[in-house]
Amino acid sequence: MRSSIIPLTLLVGVLSLTACGGDKPADTAPAGSAPPANATTPTDSSAPVAAAGAASMQKGQEVYGRCIACHQQNGAGVPGAFPPLAGSEWITGPVARPIAIVLHGLQGELTVKGTTYNGMMLAYGTGVAMTDEEIAAVLTYVRSSFGNSASAVTVEEVAKVRASTAGRSTPLTQKDLEALP
Repeated sequence: MRSSIIPLTLLVGVLSLTACGGDKPADTAPAGSAPPANATTPTDSSAPVAAAGAASMQKGQEVYGRCIACHQQNGAGVPGAFPPLAGSEWITGPVARPIAIVLHGLQGELTVKGTTYNGMMLAYGTGVAMTDEEIAAVLTYVRSSFGNSASAVTVEEVAKVRASTAGRSTPLTQKDLEALP
């Protein structure tokens, strides 16, 4: 029994490293092509998308290609393994929280929409540092997609969280997130 668990654990670890911390984005659709049928995009022109600008949203959608393996194209996550971004209080709540997750990763138990997950997310961009612009774009996209309607994320907000958490060398926990403003 133990010998079958080890390869599965290794596979999950490799997929997590590749999907959440890979050094390049997944292939994206050619410019001008229609989004996949199951893609969810905001439809309200007064939503944060308008404030963020179309170019930023496009960049955010491209960067989100790195997240799809775990959080899925529609932001629903994988039940029992990877939490949803759609409707997540951690995504739509105070902006410092998702920024810190992207910058430092996350480990341990995390309750999302009443369901507890216990896993590990590497810092986004592990191996290749992400710019503040990339982080702002992807979080603006996620906070404005999948039925979410939270505010856009600015480069200045990312820079502020990056500076205030610069000494951190380990992934965050739910308790750490709760302590953020």
